[in-house]
Amino acid sequence: MAGTRGTEARRAAVLGSPIAHSLSPALHRAAYRELGLAHWSYDRFDVDEAGLPGFLDGLDASWAGLSLTMPLKRAVIPLLDGITGTAASVEAVNTVVIGADGRRTGDNTDIPGMIAALGERGVEKVDSAAILGAGATASSALAALSRICTGPVTAYVRSAERAAEMRGWGERLGVDLRTADWSAAPAAFDAPLVVATTPAGTTDALAASVPGRPGTLFDVLYEPWPTPLAAAWSRGGGAIVSGLDLLVHQAVLQVERMTGLSPAPLRAMRAAGTAALHPAD
Repeated sequence: MAGTRGTEARRAAVLGSPIAHSLSPALHRAAYRELGLAHWSYDRFDVDEAGLPGFLDGLDASWAGLSLTMPLKRAVIPLLDGITGTAASVEAVNTVVIGADGRRTGDNTDIPGMIAALGERGVEKVDSAAILGAGATASSALAALSRICTGPVTAYVRSAERAAEMRGWGERLGVDLRTADWSAAPAAFDAPLVVATTPAGTTDALAASVPGRPGTLFDVLYEPWPTPLAAAWSRGGGAIVSGLDLLVHQAVLQVERMTGLSPAPLRAMRAAGTAALHPAD
């Protein structure tokens, strides 16, 4: 059963669409090697919303858990037996733990993963913060900030609809959330912590606006890396938390929840992720 070393084969996987780019197999397999779980396997499957119910129905007793990426983080919720409070807070599940009785419990390791990644860089409390973007990752970032930010959070967004969504999340999470138009995004860089949650290329034009002595930038992208924004931030002497940092920390929590073994091998998982991103020629 999950949580024991045992001898029977155990399975886990990451699901999403597209999924070929996922680094999760490299991270989880590295963890299994370090933990001595030779009978555990971790794969990837291209599964969209329409195919998710059938995939879940086809799981047998060997399955211990699933990692989920887009577009499945909300679609999976009605298919589960329950979700944790952390997942419920943002209505997003990135982890499914399958018990010995077959019960499927949804969790969200992105939120504590963000907090852990920031803490590793010495960011444990801030008095204000800014978020670039308003998608699903932004709501998880806001949930993380609700635990470490003592003052206002400003989200820079592209539409009134997105602004309303973010204000709704702010109310739900108990955050003093303010919104501003994307055209004012350079003002975000006055905050001690900036979380960039947008797709690749979106923040490139903002690189020229990075101040001389910036605070901390948490850019959730990991490929390509560094982003122009992260590169400019680093040149200005600011601290950087990368998408790989987030990916590793949330995967550490997934491994611990699925296997029942703790602590998961952070250093080995990060090394595996770095090697997968930059394979030797």
